[in-house]
Amino acid sequence: MNDNLTRCPWAEADPLSQRYHDTQWGKPCHDERMLFKMLILEGKQAGLAWVTILRKWDTLCAAFDDFDPAKLAGYDDSKVAELLANPGIIRNRLKVAAAIENARAYYRLREEYGTLDGYVWGFTGGRQVAGKWETMGQTPVKTALSDTISRELKRLGFKFVGSTIVYSWLQAVGVVNDHIASCAFRGYEADHVQT
Repeated sequence: MNDNLTRCPWAEADPLSQRYHDTQWGKPCHDERMLFKMLILEGKQAGLAWVTILRKWDTLCAAFDDFDPAKLAGYDDSKVAELLANPGIIRNRLKVAAAIENARAYYRLREEYGTLDGYVWGFTGGRQVAGKWETMGQTPVKTALSDTISRELKRLGFKFVGSTIVYSWLQAVGVVNDHIASCAFRGYEADHVQT
């Protein structure tokens, strides 16, 4: 990592955050599996610092079959018990149950909308929304866009998808680009059309 580059202040805390910020956060994602994985991981973060997720990333992915919705949707009580006994994950019963229910809801979403990619990017007409923030303090924690998507995901049966979690997800997968103006990794403009 080049420590001479200006980054969003939250990414300066530790090397994991810095790597995630520099290589993934805010970059448009159209990979169906990654979009789903990040939605689940953002829900798991609720009440925790994102670096906690980054530190447990590999263990979480291994324990949850890399968040493959087909596998998650089939998890039974014995799998839940196994997960809750795993000290390497976030052992919150509601968050474990939400991952399973969200996999099932994912298939309901696909029946109605085709793909998660088409669904989430459809809210912005396929365009990335770029904040014009000078400081992280100006960045919202939720918006009308995240309110709408949250409401729709809940209608489809998703859990842990409140507006704040959804907004974090939109930032993570690049539907929203909230790198501050001085950040060397901003890289995309609001009128950039995603294909």
